[in-house]
Amino acid sequence: MEPVTIGLLVVAGLLIVVGALGLVLPALPGAPLIFLGGLLAAWAEDFMYLGFGTLTALGILSALAIAVDFIASAFGVKRFGASPRAITGAVVGAFVGIFFGLIGILIGPFVGAMLGELSVRNDLAAAGRAGVGAALGLAIGTAAKLAIAIAMVGLILIMRL
Repeated sequence: MEPVTIGLLVVAGLLIVVGALGLVLPALPGAPLIFLGGLLAAWAEDFMYLGFGTLTALGILSALAIAVDFIASAFGVKRFGASPRAITGAVVGAFVGIFFGLIGILIGPFVGAMLGELSVRNDLAAAGRAGVGAALGLAIGTAAKLAIAIAMVGLILIMRL
């Protein structure tokens, strides 16, 4: 194998690993990075192992992971009767939470949704429900995205072996 090919495969592997981390950390576009890693690996090996069909499946899974993120968050917050500001607060809280480690990632959407809901109406019970909905949506979305990431990485590995 040529050094350039090895270098491209290393970069592809790093993209896949960072993409897998990105499915848990909201700041990184996880599934698209996994897809780009697969595409780069396919290109580096002249599409010998990963062809059009596999890349199409990876693209569909990547789009599904992005859709799941929006659907799960909206489902969680709306299911508990929250306002659009609570949804925005949950997103902002998730982003701010990144800077506080795992605890921040878990608590950020809850606090953000509560603050967003409190800015619309002064009802602590409704704000608490919005926070619970945001946390539930985050948990469901993360679990679904992790399952999709495992499927994507598994598909790459199966086709590569």
